[in-house]
Amino acid sequence: MAYVQDSIRGLSVVIIERDGKVLISTGYDKVKDKRFYRFLGGGIDFSETSLHAIKREIKEELGLELKNYQLLNISENIFTFNGEPGHEICFIYKADFKDESNYKRDDFVILDAYPDGEVIWLKLNLDNIKMIKPPGAEKYLKEMIR
Repeated sequence: MAYVQDSIRGLSVVIIERDGKVLISTGYDKVKDKRFYRFLGGGIDFSETSLHAIKREIKEELGLELKNYQLLNISENIFTFNGEPGHEICFIYKADFKDESNYKRDDFVILDAYPDGEVIWLKLNLDNIKMIKPPGAEKYLKEMIR
């Protein structure tokens, strides 16, 4: 994840849920020595809508297609990752797998990600919701665990 100093990055991410769990990638900040979780998705390219970006990103990351897209929130995320500042405007979607057999899968391979990340079904609880980046979906996620 590369950022241009003094720039704001457009980001489009998606929540895919299964039985109180969300499909999420894992991450680790070496400087803070902290593990975190991140919604699947990525940057919005110039002249691309946030919806097109999430469709493209999931195809690039997992080789899969989604359906039933619903924009849940737009949030702003100012953060530091591995000692570097970042600033994102985040479009947070909810969607479903186009091929429903993917809900039965437990193993997903990230096709274009950094080497230390993996994709998991994360069982939500009040503690790990705080570890999910970018922020902006906490209210929706908390409703999933009720």
